[in-house]
Amino acid sequence: MIKKIIVFAFALILINIFTLPVFAQEETSEIPQEEILEGQITTVLQEKDSYQKLEILITKGSIEKEKVEVEAGGEFGKLNAPKYKTGDVVLVSYIKDDSGQDLFYITEFVRRKPLFWLFAIFFFFALFIGRLRGLGSVLGLLFSFLIIFKFILPQILTGHEPIFIAICGSLIIVPVTFYLSHGLNKKTTVAIGGTFIALVLAGFLAKISINAANLTGFSSEEAMFLQMAMGEAINIKGLLLVGIIIGLLGVLDDITVAQAAVVSELRSANPNLSRVQLFSRAMKVGRDHIASMVNTLILVYTGASLPLLLLFINNPQPFAEVINYEIIAEEILRILVGSIGLILSVPITTFLASINSPSGVTFTKKLEPTVS
Repeated sequence: MIKKIIVFAFALILINIFTLPVFAQEETSEIPQEEILEGQITTVLQEKDSYQKLEILITKGSIEKEKVEVEAGGEFGKLNAPKYKTGDVVLVSYIKDDSGQDLFYITEFVRRKPLFWLFAIFFFFALFIGRLRGLGSVLGLLFSFLIIFKFILPQILTGHEPIFIAICGSLIIVPVTFYLSHGLNKKTTVAIGGTFIALVLAGFLAKISINAANLTGFSSEEAMFLQMAMGEAINIKGLLLVGIIIGLLGVLDDITVAQAAVVSELRSANPNLSRVQLFSRAMKVGRDHIASMVNTLILVYTGASLPLLLLFINNPQPFAEVINYEIIAEEILRILVGSIGLILSVPITTFLASINSPSGVTFTKKLEPTVS
Protein backbone atom coordinates (compact mmCIF):
# COMPACT_ATOMS: atom_id res chain seq x y z
CA MET A 1 0.00 0.00 0.00
CA ILE A 2 2.77 2.44 0.96
CA LYS A 3 4.66 1.63 -2.23
CA LYS A 4 1.58 2.37 -4.38
CA ILE A 5 1.08 5.72 -2.65
CA ILE A 6 4.74 6.66 -3.18
CA VAL A 7 4.67 5.69 -6.87
CA PHE A 8 1.44 7.68 -7.39
CA ALA A 9 2.82 10.75 -5.60
CA PHE A 10 6.10 10.52 -7.53
CA ALA A 11 4.27 10.37 -10.88
CA LEU A 12 2.00 13.26 -9.87
CA ILE A 13 4.98 15.43 -8.92
CA LEU A 14 6.76 14.69 -12.21
CA ILE A 15 3.64 15.70 -14.13
CA ASN A 16 3.45 18.96 -12.16
CA ILE A 17 7.13 19.68 -12.77
CA PHE A 18 6.90 19.36 -16.52
CA THR A 19 3.73 21.46 -16.66
CA LEU A 20 4.99 24.31 -14.46
CA PRO A 21 5.14 27.58 -16.39
CA VAL A 22 8.50 29.31 -16.57
CA PHE A 23 8.44 33.03 -16.03
CA ALA A 24 10.54 34.97 -18.48
CA GLN A 25 13.24 37.17 -17.02
CA GLU A 26 13.03 40.84 -17.90
CA GLU A 27 15.71 41.98 -20.27
CA THR A 28 18.01 44.63 -18.91
CA SER A 29 20.05 47.18 -20.81
CA GLU A 30 23.54 46.07 -21.66
CA ILE A 31 26.16 47.25 -19.22
CA PRO A 32 29.87 46.46 -19.12
CA GLN A 33 30.40 43.16 -17.37
CA GLU A 34 33.47 42.03 -15.56
CA GLU A 35 35.24 38.93 -16.81
CA ILE A 36 36.71 36.38 -14.46
CA LEU A 37 40.09 35.17 -15.67
CA GLU A 38 42.37 32.45 -14.36
CA GLY A 39 46.07 33.00 -13.97
CA GLN A 40 49.24 31.83 -12.29
CA ILE A 41 51.47 34.12 -10.25
CA THR A 42 54.90 34.16 -11.92
CA THR A 43 56.68 36.83 -9.89
CA VAL A 44 56.21 38.76 -6.67
CA LEU A 45 57.41 42.17 -7.91
CA GLN A 46 57.05 44.03 -4.62
CA GLU A 47 56.11 43.13 -1.06
CA LYS A 48 55.81 45.31 2.03
CA ASP A 49 53.77 44.45 5.09
CA SER A 50 50.36 43.35 3.73
CA TYR A 51 50.89 44.98 0.33
CA GLN A 52 51.97 42.94 -2.71
CA LYS A 53 52.52 43.73 -6.36
CA LEU A 54 52.27 40.59 -8.47
CA GLU A 55 52.93 39.55 -12.05
CA ILE A 56 50.31 37.07 -13.25
CA LEU A 57 50.29 34.97 -16.42
CA ILE A 58 46.69 34.64 -17.64
CA THR A 59 45.96 30.99 -18.43
CA LYS A 60 42.24 31.20 -19.20
CA GLY A 61 40.12 34.03 -20.60
CA SER A 62 39.98 36.58 -23.39
CA ILE A 63 43.58 37.73 -22.80
CA GLU A 64 45.05 34.25 -22.39
CA LYS A 65 48.89 34.02 -22.36
CA GLU A 66 49.26 37.70 -21.52
CA LYS A 67 51.02 38.91 -18.36
CA VAL A 68 49.38 41.52 -16.13
CA GLU A 69 50.41 43.32 -12.97
CA VAL A 70 48.01 43.21 -10.04
CA GLU A 71 48.20 44.90 -6.64
CA ALA A 72 46.87 43.02 -3.61
CA GLY A 73 46.63 43.68 0.09
CA GLY A 74 47.36 46.96 1.81
CA GLU A 75 45.05 49.78 0.83
CA PHE A 76 44.19 47.90 -2.39
CA GLY A 77 43.01 44.76 -0.63
CA LYS A 78 40.66 43.72 2.08
CA LEU A 79 40.93 42.96 5.75
CA ASN A 80 43.06 39.87 6.42
CA ALA A 81 43.94 39.56 2.72
CA PRO A 82 45.97 36.38 2.03
CA LYS A 83 49.65 36.39 1.14
CA TYR A 84 50.32 35.19 -2.39
CA LYS A 85 53.43 33.41 -3.59
CA THR A 86 54.93 32.35 -6.89
CA GLY A 87 53.06 29.43 -8.41
CA ASP A 88 49.67 30.20 -6.85
CA VAL A 89 46.75 29.86 -9.27
CA VAL A 90 44.13 32.57 -8.77
CA LEU A 91 40.94 34.04 -10.18
CA VAL A 92 41.39 37.56 -11.54
CA SER A 93 38.56 40.03 -12.13
CA TYR A 94 39.04 41.98 -15.36
CA ILE A 95 37.03 45.09 -16.25
CA LYS A 96 37.49 48.30 -18.23
CA ASP A 97 36.71 51.59 -16.51
CA ASP A 98 34.96 54.57 -18.13
CA SER A 99 38.21 55.76 -19.66
CA GLY A 100 38.91 52.36 -21.24
CA GLN A 101 41.74 51.47 -18.86
CA ASP A 102 42.10 47.81 -17.90
CA LEU A 103 41.56 47.07 -14.21
CA PHE A 104 42.59 43.81 -12.55
CA TYR A 105 42.23 42.49 -9.04
CA ILE A 106 42.45 39.05 -7.47
CA THR A 107 39.15 37.63 -6.23
CA GLU A 108 39.95 34.08 -5.06
CA PHE A 109 42.38 31.19 -5.17
CA VAL A 110 41.59 28.43 -7.68
CA ARG A 111 40.64 25.55 -5.37
CA ARG A 112 39.49 22.91 -7.85
CA LYS A 113 42.52 20.65 -7.46
CA PRO A 114 42.35 20.02 -3.67
CA LEU A 115 38.56 19.71 -3.88
CA PHE A 116 38.88 17.17 -6.70
CA TRP A 117 41.33 15.04 -4.73
CA LEU A 118 39.17 15.22 -1.63
CA PHE A 119 36.18 14.02 -3.65
CA ALA A 120 38.33 11.24 -5.15
CA ILE A 121 39.27 10.06 -1.63
CA PHE A 122 35.61 10.18 -0.59
CA PHE A 123 34.56 8.22 -3.69
CA PHE A 124 37.30 5.60 -3.12
CA PHE A 125 36.30 4.92 0.49
CA ALA A 126 32.59 4.91 -0.41
CA LEU A 127 33.25 2.18 -3.00
CA PHE A 128 35.92 0.27 -1.06
CA ILE A 129 33.96 0.03 2.19
CA GLY A 130 30.36 0.50 1.04
CA ARG A 131 30.66 -1.57 -2.16
CA LEU A 132 27.41 -1.43 -4.17
CA ARG A 133 25.59 0.45 -1.41
CA GLY A 134 28.39 3.00 -1.37
CA LEU A 135 28.10 3.43 -5.13
CA GLY A 136 24.34 3.82 -4.77
CA SER A 137 24.76 6.49 -2.11
CA VAL A 138 27.18 8.47 -4.31
CA LEU A 139 24.75 8.26 -7.24
CA GLY A 140 21.97 9.38 -4.92
CA LEU A 141 24.10 12.33 -3.80
CA LEU A 142 24.71 13.37 -7.41
CA PHE A 143 20.98 13.01 -8.16
CA SER A 144 20.11 15.22 -5.18
CA PHE A 145 22.44 17.95 -6.43
CA LEU A 146 20.96 17.57 -9.91
CA ILE A 147 17.41 18.14 -8.64
CA ILE A 148 18.49 21.04 -6.39
CA PHE A 149 20.50 22.89 -9.05
CA LYS A 150 18.43 22.02 -12.12
CA PHE A 151 14.92 22.15 -10.65
CA ILE A 152 14.53 23.62 -7.16
CA LEU A 153 16.79 26.68 -7.49
CA PRO A 154 15.80 27.64 -11.08
CA GLN A 155 12.09 27.32 -10.28
CA ILE A 156 12.45 29.50 -7.17
CA LEU A 157 14.43 32.08 -9.17
CA THR A 158 11.69 32.24 -11.81
CA GLY A 159 9.12 33.22 -9.18
CA HIS A 160 7.39 30.00 -8.10
CA GLU A 161 6.36 29.47 -4.49
CA PRO A 162 9.49 28.20 -2.66
CA ILE A 163 7.57 25.88 -0.29
CA PHE A 164 5.72 24.10 -3.10
CA ILE A 165 8.92 23.70 -5.11
CA ALA A 166 10.84 22.37 -2.09
CA ILE A 167 8.15 19.78 -1.36
CA CYS A 168 8.06 18.71 -5.02
CA GLY A 169 11.83 18.41 -5.09
CA SER A 170 11.87 16.45 -1.82
CA LEU A 171 9.24 14.02 -3.10
CA ILE A 172 11.54 13.28 -6.04
CA ILE A 173 14.82 13.18 -4.12
CA VAL A 174 13.67 10.92 -1.28
CA PRO A 175 12.52 7.78 -3.16
CA VAL A 176 15.33 7.87 -5.73
CA THR A 177 18.15 8.39 -3.21
CA PHE A 178 16.69 5.96 -0.67
CA TYR A 179 16.26 3.15 -3.20
CA LEU A 180 19.72 3.77 -4.68
CA SER A 181 21.35 3.73 -1.24
CA HIS A 182 19.37 1.00 0.51
CA GLY A 183 17.88 -1.14 -2.24
CA LEU A 184 14.40 -1.70 -3.59
CA ASN A 185 12.78 -3.47 -0.65
CA LYS A 186 10.00 -3.15 1.91
CA LYS A 187 12.30 -1.71 4.57
CA THR A 188 13.28 1.21 2.30
CA THR A 189 9.68 1.80 1.24
CA VAL A 190 8.59 2.08 4.87
CA ALA A 191 11.48 4.49 5.56
CA ILE A 192 10.37 6.65 2.63
CA GLY A 193 6.83 6.81 4.03
CA GLY A 194 8.11 7.77 7.49
CA THR A 195 10.38 10.43 5.99
CA PHE A 196 7.55 12.00 3.98
CA ILE A 197 5.22 12.22 6.97
CA ALA A 198 7.92 13.61 9.32
CA LEU A 199 9.01 16.10 6.67
CA VAL A 200 5.46 17.41 6.14
CA LEU A 201 4.85 17.74 9.89
CA ALA A 202 8.17 19.53 10.39
CA GLY A 203 7.38 21.81 7.44
CA PHE A 204 4.05 22.86 8.96
CA LEU A 205 5.72 23.40 12.33
CA ALA A 206 8.47 25.49 10.72
CA LYS A 207 5.92 27.66 8.88
CA ILE A 208 3.91 28.26 12.07
CA SER A 209 7.09 28.98 14.07
CA ILE A 210 8.48 31.40 11.48
CA ASN A 211 5.24 33.39 11.50
CA ALA A 212 4.92 33.26 15.32
CA ALA A 213 8.51 34.48 15.77
CA ASN A 214 8.04 37.21 13.13
CA LEU A 215 11.11 36.09 11.19
CA THR A 216 11.63 37.81 7.86
CA GLY A 217 14.50 35.75 6.42
CA PHE A 218 16.70 38.85 6.02
CA SER A 219 19.17 37.97 8.77
CA SER A 220 21.92 37.15 6.24
CA GLU A 221 23.64 39.43 3.74
CA GLU A 222 22.96 36.90 0.99
CA ALA A 223 19.20 37.30 1.44
CA MET A 224 19.50 41.08 1.21
CA PHE A 225 21.62 40.90 -1.95
CA LEU A 226 19.14 38.43 -3.47
CA GLN A 227 16.22 40.74 -2.69
CA MET A 228 18.03 43.70 -4.26
CA ALA A 229 18.87 41.68 -7.36
CA MET A 230 15.51 39.93 -7.84
CA GLY A 231 13.08 42.38 -6.24
CA GLU A 232 9.71 40.94 -5.24
CA ALA A 233 10.18 37.84 -7.41
CA ILE A 234 11.70 35.91 -4.49
CA ASN A 235 9.79 35.09 -1.31
CA ILE A 236 12.62 35.42 1.22
CA LYS A 237 10.54 34.12 4.14
CA GLY A 238 9.58 31.11 2.04
CA LEU A 239 13.24 30.62 1.20
CA LEU A 240 14.02 30.37 4.91
CA LEU A 241 11.44 27.58 5.22
CA VAL A 242 12.91 25.79 2.19
CA GLY A 243 16.34 25.81 3.83
CA ILE A 244 14.91 24.17 6.95
CA ILE A 245 13.11 21.49 4.92
CA ILE A 246 16.14 20.58 2.80
CA GLY A 247 18.43 20.60 5.85
CA LEU A 248 16.10 18.21 7.69
CA LEU A 249 15.81 16.01 4.62
CA GLY A 250 19.53 15.33 4.80
CA VAL A 251 19.39 13.80 8.28
CA LEU A 252 16.06 11.93 8.14
CA ASP A 253 17.53 9.26 5.86
CA ASP A 254 19.68 7.74 8.58
CA ILE A 255 17.11 7.56 11.34
CA THR A 256 14.13 6.32 9.29
CA VAL A 257 16.05 3.59 7.49
CA ALA A 258 17.61 2.48 10.78
CA GLN A 259 14.23 2.19 12.49
CA ALA A 260 12.74 0.26 9.59
CA ALA A 261 15.75 -2.08 9.71
CA VAL A 262 15.36 -2.57 13.49
CA VAL A 263 11.76 -3.68 13.05
CA SER A 264 12.75 -6.03 10.22
CA GLU A 265 15.55 -7.61 12.26
CA LEU A 266 13.35 -8.00 15.34
CA ARG A 267 10.74 -9.77 13.25
CA SER A 268 13.38 -12.08 11.79
CA ALA A 269 14.83 -12.83 15.23
CA ASN A 270 11.47 -13.56 16.82
CA PRO A 271 8.62 -14.24 14.38
CA ASN A 272 6.17 -14.73 17.26
CA LEU A 273 6.20 -11.09 18.38
CA SER A 274 2.90 -9.28 18.05
CA ARG A 275 2.81 -5.91 16.29
CA VAL A 276 2.45 -4.15 19.65
CA GLN A 277 5.48 -5.98 21.07
CA LEU A 278 7.41 -5.29 17.87
CA PHE A 279 6.68 -1.56 18.10
CA SER A 280 7.54 -1.45 21.81
CA ARG A 281 10.92 -3.18 21.40
CA ALA A 282 11.88 -1.17 18.32
CA MET A 283 11.11 2.06 20.17
CA LYS A 284 13.64 1.11 22.86
CA VAL A 285 16.30 1.22 20.17
CA GLY A 286 14.69 4.31 18.66
CA ARG A 287 15.00 6.28 21.90
CA ASP A 288 18.76 5.73 21.89
CA HIS A 289 18.80 6.75 18.27
CA ILE A 290 16.88 9.93 19.08
CA ALA A 291 19.34 10.88 21.82
CA SER A 292 22.38 10.46 19.57
CA MET A 293 20.88 12.08 16.46
CA VAL A 294 19.51 15.14 18.27
CA ASN A 295 22.90 15.69 19.86
CA THR A 296 24.56 15.27 16.46
CA LEU A 297 22.17 17.72 14.81
CA ILE A 298 22.72 20.38 17.47
CA LEU A 299 26.51 20.00 17.25
CA VAL A 300 26.40 20.26 13.44
CA TYR A 301 24.40 23.50 13.57
CA THR A 302 26.64 24.82 16.34
CA GLY A 303 29.79 24.04 14.37
CA ALA A 304 28.40 25.84 11.33
CA SER A 305 27.51 28.89 13.44
CA LEU A 306 30.71 29.26 15.50
CA PRO A 307 31.66 32.73 14.16
CA LEU A 308 28.14 33.94 14.93
CA LEU A 309 28.21 32.46 18.44
CA LEU A 310 31.58 34.04 19.15
CA LEU A 311 30.13 37.46 18.35
CA PHE A 312 27.64 37.06 21.18
CA ILE A 313 29.66 35.14 23.78
CA ASN A 314 31.04 38.34 25.36
CA ASN A 315 27.99 40.46 24.62
CA PRO A 316 27.11 42.60 27.63
CA GLN A 317 23.40 42.07 26.94
CA PRO A 318 21.67 39.23 28.82
CA PHE A 319 20.83 36.01 26.98
CA ALA A 320 17.10 36.78 27.15
CA GLU A 321 17.77 39.83 24.97
CA VAL A 322 20.36 38.27 22.66
CA ILE A 323 18.01 35.52 21.47
CA ASN A 324 15.62 38.18 20.18
CA TYR A 325 18.02 39.09 17.37
CA GLU A 326 16.70 37.50 14.19
CA ILE A 327 20.08 36.08 13.22
CA ILE A 328 20.15 34.15 16.52
CA ALA A 329 16.43 33.27 16.63
CA GLU A 330 16.66 31.86 13.11
CA GLU A 331 19.42 29.42 14.07
CA ILE A 332 17.58 28.37 17.23
CA LEU A 333 14.44 27.73 15.17
CA ARG A 334 16.42 25.60 12.69
CA ILE A 335 17.81 23.47 15.51
CA LEU A 336 14.49 23.01 17.31
CA VAL A 337 12.38 22.29 14.22
CA GLY A 338 15.00 19.88 12.88
CA SER A 339 15.20 18.09 16.24
CA ILE A 340 11.41 17.82 16.51
CA GLY A 341 11.26 16.41 12.98
CA LEU A 342 13.88 13.79 13.88
CA ILE A 343 12.09 12.82 17.08
CA LEU A 344 8.73 12.44 15.31
CA SER A 345 10.25 10.34 12.52
CA VAL A 346 11.16 7.55 14.97
CA PRO A 347 7.66 6.57 16.21
CA ILE A 348 6.14 7.30 12.78
CA THR A 349 8.56 5.01 10.92
CA THR A 350 8.45 2.37 13.65
CA PHE A 351 4.65 2.35 13.54
CA LEU A 352 4.56 2.05 9.74
CA ALA A 353 7.13 -0.75 9.81
CA SER A 354 5.23 -2.60 12.55
CA ILE A 355 1.82 -2.48 10.91
CA ASN A 356 3.33 -3.54 7.58
CA SER A 357 5.09 -6.47 9.18
CA PRO A 358 3.02 -9.67 9.14
CA SER A 359 1.85 -10.63 12.58
CA GLY A 360 4.01 -13.45 13.81
CA VAL A 361 1.83 -14.61 16.69
CA THR A 362 0.71 -18.16 16.10
CA PHE A 363 -1.84 -20.08 18.08
CA THR A 364 -1.68 -23.85 18.39
CA LYS A 365 -4.50 -25.92 19.79
CA LYS A 366 -3.36 -28.04 22.68
CA LEU A 367 -4.67 -31.60 22.43
CA GLU A 368 -6.17 -32.98 25.62
CA PRO A 369 -5.22 -36.57 26.45
CA THR A 370 -8.08 -39.00 26.02
CA VAL A 371 -9.08 -41.34 28.82
CA SER A 372 -9.93 -44.85 27.70
